[in-house]
Amino acid sequence: MTPGRRWTSSAVRILPLAWPVFIGQLAVLAFATIDTLLVARYSAIDLAALAVGNAVYVSVFIGLTGVVQAVAPITGQLFGARRLPEAGQQLHQALWLALGLSVLGCSFLVFPAPFLALAQTPPDVADKVRAHLGALAFALPSALLFTAFRGFNTAVSRPKMVMALQVVGLALKVPLTALLVFGAALPLPAGWPWSELSVPALGTPGCGIATAIAMAVQLLAAAAVLLRSPFYAPFGLHTRRLQRPDRHKLAALLRLGVPMGLSIGIEVTGFTFMALFIARLGATPVAGHQIAVNLISVMFMLPISLGNATSTLVAQRIGAGDPCDARRLGWHGLQLAMLIAAALGATVYGLRDTILHVYTSDAVIVAAALPLLAWVMLFHIADAAQIHVAYTLRAYRVATAPLVIYGIAIWGVGLGGGYTLAFNVTGATPPALLGAPGFWAASTAGLTLAAIGLVGFLAWMLKARAASVATAPQKR
Repeated sequence: MTPGRRWTSSAVRILPLAWPVFIGQLAVLAFATIDTLLVARYSAIDLAALAVGNAVYVSVFIGLTGVVQAVAPITGQLFGARRLPEAGQQLHQALWLALGLSVLGCSFLVFPAPFLALAQTPPDVADKVRAHLGALAFALPSALLFTAFRGFNTAVSRPKMVMALQVVGLALKVPLTALLVFGAALPLPAGWPWSELSVPALGTPGCGIATAIAMAVQLLAAAAVLLRSPFYAPFGLHTRRLQRPDRHKLAALLRLGVPMGLSIGIEVTGFTFMALFIARLGATPVAGHQIAVNLISVMFMLPISLGNATSTLVAQRIGAGDPCDARRLGWHGLQLAMLIAAALGATVYGLRDTILHVYTSDAVIVAAALPLLAWVMLFHIADAAQIHVAYTLRAYRVATAPLVIYGIAIWGVGLGGGYTLAFNVTGATPPALLGAPGFWAASTAGLTLAAIGLVGFLAWMLKARAASVATAPQKR
């Protein structure tokens, strides 16, 4: 088999798992996209509140999601080894973990004062942020429990079910958000005491309420699928009672999940803290940043879906005792992800002015966002490489080394360097990199360093493992 055909063969295996994840992730991201599009048409103050509120929520939610997602590589290896009842037990333990983490996460959302102080949020914006986060506190438990369901289904090569439920959640979210942001007078049937029901315009807080409702419905639908679909019977999931918490299984989830969650937390806060710092510059800069972040986040869903699919296959092949195929899938998936990222990044860069006008007709906000997209191609290629390798390493249950690399690259170079440039700490920042552009330039450099570090570590790890296997017969 030629190298080209081997690469094509790997792509044929990865893409059927990747496209449902991609659509599902777009549906998840569309929650924030819909919020941004609607609130941008409501008021600049509410858009600034949305940027700060979402920065806080995403920082909390994504970090905790990373811990729960440890169920995926563990389940994937068990599924590859055909140990189905043990794989089912992992979902039960992941649900307990999600419930415990919900308590921690909700406390941050209900008491967001440290985040508001960091962003130096004006009082009128801060009030809207608090109301928005209060509503999102009701969404967090449903979201984390659904994350356990999603991780399990991805690991057993069933992403289409997750995709369908995520699309249902989005279909409910869109009209609810429009109703609660702008308000409306809804006519009631004849014979009711009132002729109409008046829904007040809530602005940004309406987005949080709509998210909480949509996530609760999505979770209930997932529970119904687990209880009724015959696919889950061999896993022992046709039961209405959770198995008791198992400290050994929970410890295994935490050993992998905590560094995973911290890594994802570093990656996400590297960007959400950008929003908090940029908020100090005023409502217009942070509104422009919010649009740019949302656009790059839409693009990011493609490499993250490819990384997710590759990680699933790699974990399954490890569990099946085929390390050569696992290694081949990991490298071929990386090549595929970077090729697609380069094409997408170039396209978005060329159409950046047109794309920004889809978000808003406010020329001031467009002018604030346009310079940030000058970095989009390099940013996206580096982003695609680092997330793909991170997912591949998780399939091998390796998460501590990526945590160290992320800390140095994203917090040290990206966030620290961005603060230095944006606020001219040294007095030597070029005028073009003052303010938000400085953060984006440094973040691009940080992501590039993270990608190089992760690829290098993966190559070293696989070489060491291959050498260990090769010398094993001599030791016997």
